[in-house]
Formats: sequence, C-alpha cells, structure tokens
Amino acid sequence: MNPVYLDHAATTPMRPEVRVAMEPYQDTRFGNASSLHRWGREAAAALEGARAKVAEALGARPSEIVFVRGGTESDNLALFGSWRAGHAQGAAPCVAVTAIEHSAVLDAAAVLGDEGATVLVLGVAPDGSLDVDALASYLQDEPGLISVMWVNNETGVRLPVEEVAAMGRAHGAIIHTDAAQAVGKLPVSVSDVPVDLLTATGHKINGPKGTGILFVREGTPLHPLLHGGGQERKLRPGTEDVAGAVGFATALQLAVEEQAATHRRLSALRTDFERKVTAAIAGARIRCSEGSRSPHVSSVGLPIVDGAGLLMALDLEGIAVSGGSACHSGAGAGSHVITALYGADDPYTTVRFSFGHDTSGADIERAVDVTVAVVSRFPPLSGGASTS
Repeated sequence: MNPVYLDHAATTPMRPEVRVAMEPYQDTRFGNASSLHRWGREAAAALEGARAKVAEALGARPSEIVFVRGGTESDNLALFGSWRAGHAQGAAPCVAVTAIEHSAVLDAAAVLGDEGATVLVLGVAPDGSLDVDALASYLQDEPGLISVMWVNNETGVRLPVEEVAAMGRAHGAIIHTDAAQAVGKLPVSVSDVPVDLLTATGHKINGPKGTGILFVREGTPLHPLLHGGGQERKLRPGTEDVAGAVGFATALQLAVEEQAATHRRLSALRTDFERKVTAAIAGARIRCSEGSRSPHVSSVGLPIVDGAGLLMALDLEGIAVSGGSACHSGAGAGSHVITALYGADDPYTTVRFSFGHDTSGADIERAVDVTVAVVSRFPPLSGGASTS
C-alpha cells in the first residue's frame, strides 16, 4: 500500500527550510524577546526580522503585523476586538459574515450577537457570489464589521473580497478576511485589496502549528482579547514564540515566492483529478466548479449515503482526505458550508481532496483508482443520481 496524503487544507507537513530556520531559537538562541540582555536582544532582533518578512510578503508595514497562536485566535481577535472597540466608543456596530465562513468566525459572530450586536449572515451561491443587495442594505443602515473569507476551506471557492472591501471602504465599514486558505495559492496583498484585518496561519503553508498573524491596518481600532503584558502592541500579550514567528515568516516567504508556480502545478493536478473522477464515477459532481476556485481544493459530491463509512474505507486504503472541514469531519454533523451552498436536503456525500507542496501525479493516479474502487462498494443513492 502506498499511502497518499490529500488533506493539505486541514494541515501541511513542515518544510525542511522552516525547520532549519526555527532550530536555533529552540536551542541556543532561547532568549525572551522582552529581556534587555544579549539573549533577549538576539531574540528581539529575530522576532522583528520575522515581522518584516511577513509584512513584505503581504504588502504591509511591519507595525501592522501582530503575531498570534493560529487562525482561530486571529479570527477571534479580529471580530471581538473590532466590535468591542466600537462598542466602547458608544456604538453597537453590526456584524456581517457569510454563511460559509469558518466556524471560528461564525461562532464568534454568534457570541457577539449575545453581547448586543446585530448579526447579518450573507447567503452565498455555489459560484462564490454573495447576496450583494443584503450587503448594500446593511452598509446603508449601520455599517460596522464585515468578515468575508478569501477562499472557502471546504470547497476552495473564492469569495469577492475585492468587491466587498471596496464597498465597505466606501461606507466606512471595517473589513476582515480569513485568508488562511488563500495565502501561497493566490496573490494576496493588503496593498492591492483594502482590507483592514487579515488572518493567516502557519500550518496551512507548510509552517509550524500554533502560529499565525493578524494584519491590522494602521488606524484600525481593536481591543485585545487577553491582558497582562505589552507584547505585540498590547494586542497579544504574553512571551513571544520567537521560533514560531521565524518559522511562520520563513514558510510564508517561501509560499509567496512560489505562489505562481504552485498555482500552475496544482491547477493541472486538480484538473486531471476531477476529469478522471467524474468520468469514472457516474453522478459524481464537483462542488462550486462554476466559480473561481483556489487550485489546492477539490470538493467532490458522490452519489452515496454513507459518508463516514467512505472516509474510513479510503483511510484503510491509505488515502487521507476529509469530509469537508477537518475541524468537523469527525463530528458526525453535516457541513454548514454544503448546506448553505446546496440546501439541507442535498443527498450527496461530499469528500474534500486537497493538494499540496509534495503532491505528485502518481498520488493523483492512486487516489483516483482507490476512490473509484471504494465508491463501488457502497450502495448508491436511492433512485440513482444525475450528473451535474
């Protein structure tokens, strides 16, 4: 059995270059970046060097980069920090999110609703387009915070962040985007797209887990989630993870430098995979294929009922995939993303195949062969399925 890892949208293996860059700060250069002695100064210099690298890669200023401990924390800091800053000034800003956001955004918005925010959930079509009329009405009434992800983590569909940012900027709203699935696969620059807040995380780009950033455009009001120190402009207090920051910066720099080549290579692999799967499995459909998508994700709707059984069978054959977001793939509940895009009565089992730095043509061939063989063991949807 030749195991094949096709779950890069869940997490990615750390690149050797990242490990090498981090190693000194996990060993001999162990200082606390807040200390004034030589060990501390060395750590502080490495931290600021990492910040400068991240800023350059995203088209930002170093002072606009806040190191955090991952994408969920970054999303939470963006939403809670922005809303509470407005609330402290006497406002009760509205919060607009899309129905297919990561749960880190949707759950945060729900809590803000309990705190007094008016929460608008924007519908999304399978091509990635939003309910623009609802958004325009929201902006006219009481613009506050809009959070729209750059690329959906379950389907790979691109959302119109550029259009939303332009609309929001014209009405004085604050714009946040979760770009965790976009960085390194698509061009992402805050100098080109006028978002105020942007989330990225290390383990999606072959960097270390537990690392990430929140880009905070200069002048954007934000309250911290934590208290007790002055680190990271008081927005993320606590002793800094210097090794993690260096690893994140190295991974991001490599991902951005290789982005165009990565896009071409993964696009070709995805096209080959989807062509073969849909040709071999009657009724198989590619989710969101009518929209613009990131090349590293292929979300396949299969005409069988037992999704959990299918994932287990693929795993036993050495194929690692997810049934949507890895955060929920073992939870037994249906995907809120697929429900929002296709309705609660959509009968298809959705499997997310996601490709990465080490994915090869041979991996694609094996994944197709195994998937076709495994699907044939499961009873089809009652009444058959039509190809779309």
